[in-house]
Amino acid sequence: MGTRIKSAAVAIILAVIMLILHDTFVFNLCIGFIICVAIWEIFRATGYAKHQKVAIACYSFVALDAIMPALHAHGWVTFFNSELYYLLFLIAVCVLYLMDHKNFTYTDFFVMIGVTSLYNYCFSKLTNMARVPGGVFLLLITLCAAWLADSGAYFAGTFLGKTHLCPEISPKKTVEGLIGGVAANGIIMLIISLVYRYLCKGYPVHFVWIVVAGMICAVIGLIGDLTASIIKRQTGIKDYGNIMPGHGGVMDRFDSVVLVAPFMFYLYTQGLIFA
Repeated sequence: MGTRIKSAAVAIILAVIMLILHDTFVFNLCIGFIICVAIWEIFRATGYAKHQKVAIACYSFVALDAIMPALHAHGWVTFFNSELYYLLFLIAVCVLYLMDHKNFTYTDFFVMIGVTSLYNYCFSKLTNMARVPGGVFLLLITLCAAWLADSGAYFAGTFLGKTHLCPEISPKKTVEGLIGGVAANGIIMLIISLVYRYLCKGYPVHFVWIVVAGMICAVIGLIGDLTASIIKRQTGIKDYGNIMPGHGGVMDRFDSVVLVAPFMFYLYTQGLIFA
């Protein structure tokens, strides 16, 4: 428990620093690092890390896609955009496939491209959020919506939990815990929004939509969490890594963020976060 608390404290400090530096190149570097580690953890767990050259192409693409928006924000090298380097990434993987087709099968080809594209799409929404008006608030409620629901579900499940939700995947999760997590997330999102609006003098927000979004995110985050848990069970591992002692790897901490981030960014694009 002491190790978990220390790791959590360090993670919170780093998260605060990242939020403070959200509109700088540092933030993009951090997100690029997180995406690379997440994909590496998936590849290692599923056995695809053995295809080192293709894996390097995958890491290079996601790192580039995380970093370039910071340059584009200043009007630099805008001709070298995601449309171009995603195409270059696909061409590179195709060439490597042709060169090593006896060991690198079509299943490997599609899985590695699919994993890279999926996680890059999801995590890239964090870099998209960082440079929009009210970006700090949007990032904060996105991360809180993904992470804090689990705490609400834990306490509700501990004191009220009786009905198992999915015993074969996660024996400790209960229906009562899920309901508690959904309710707690909506309340927490409302409190954060009120503090942001009236104490921090931030942009006007849609309080009703924030509450609804928090409740929906509790369910979406759970889906991401359970999906990552299934992968761990099928691959026979306990944690994806040990980058956070006591907590596991990047995917152990960001499994719920994977689906919550695109959802929250979609709400933002539809004008449902800020009034």
